[in-house]
This record gives sequence, C-alpha cells and structure tokens, in this order.
Amino acid sequence: MALTDPIADYLTRIRNAQQAGHKVVEIPASKMKKSITEILYDQGYILKYMFDDEAGKQGIIKIALKYDSGSKKPVIQKLGRISKPGLRKYASVGDIPRVINGLGIAIISTSKGVMTGKQARAENLGGEVLCYVY
Repeated sequence: MALTDPIADYLTRIRNAQQAGHKVVEIPASKMKKSITEILYDQGYILKYMFDDEAGKQGIIKIALKYDSGSKKPVIQKLGRISKPGLRKYASVGDIPRVINGLGIAIISTSKGVMTGKQARAENLGGEVLCYVY
C-alpha cells in the first residue's frame, strides 16, 4: 500500500481510534509526525506518547489518547488536514489562520521546523499549513 499522504493517514488513525474509544493508537513514525505528536502533547490534546524506534524500519509512535473524564468525549473534537499533496496551502505570517478564535491550533511547517500557528507568528515565520486541531 503506497501512502501518498502520511500526515492525513496520521490524523485519520487518531480520529478512528477516538471514534472506537481506544486508549492507545499506534502510528508509523516519521520526523514530521513526531513533531506533530509533540505539539499535540504540549498543547494538551493527548495524554502521553512514546517513540518506539526499535519497531520495524521507521519505528512507531504510540499515542495515549485523552478523553473528557465527565462526558467521556475525546479531547480532540476535530482534526482537519489543510495542505494536501495535490494542493499545498502556504501562509505568510499575516495570513496564519486563527482556529476558532485561538481556541484551537493550526500546525504549521516552517523553515525552523513544525510549530503551532501562534509560535510561527511569534517567530515571524510563514509556512505550510498542515492541519487544524480543536
């Protein structure tokens, strides 16, 4: 199976695992996915994660998903892919989207690595808008 969009695959696996109520999801690793995972963790969207570099050629990322203790709903309500391989979406510093007025995050791939839209704005960097999370 040739994956043309590993980031969309990554987001879909998290979405599907949440839909099914899983506690942990395993995803094939890549540098980009590791950076996105770290952002999700830093922003409080996932409980914890582990990079298992021993598994297979590329290793895997194990992500412990986070659910609301009261309603049992997943903390991540929406994961949306913005820039696709067929149609890349780039934003300059002034055009970096605000996700639900700052309640969500936009994940941007910049020349200084992957970061949230807020960090990119602070560092005065534009880049490829990978996805939205809220």
